[in-house]
Amino acid sequence: MRGAELISEFLQHSPFVGHLGMRLEAIEDDRAVLVLPFTEEVVTIGDVVHGGAVSALIDTAAMAAAWSAIEFDGEPPRGTTVGLTVDFLAAARAQELEADARVLRRGSSLCFCEVKVTGAADRKLVASGLVTYKLG
Repeated sequence: MRGAELISEFLQHSPFVGHLGMRLEAIEDDRAVLVLPFTEEVVTIGDVVHGGAVSALIDTAAMAAAWSAIEFDGEPPRGTTVGLTVDFLAAARAQELEADARVLRRGSSLCFCEVKVTGAADRKLVASGLVTYKLG
């Protein structure tokens, strides 16, 4: 089985991902694009998306990118985020957010990912993240 298939299946059945309404837009080896819809559940005040929701989007997109190129037979290996850095560059206001996650480097067990989050409507960069994900 390919990691891209596993991630597609995981995202459809994850209660947390479902609660936030995230959806997978694209996945290929070492890259994943996820979208976070704008809803009342992700607002902190007014029409501003909460930083925690943006951080969750970054973390989930990086996880998807980390798994995207993995091939395995039988049981998939385990994985977890071991490092997450988020820089908020602008307020995310009243629009869907798109996270484009790319693998920068794969080691024997660690995968280093960069994630850029933009507004889906205005394409402005609102956050960036670096995520270290452990596979195995």
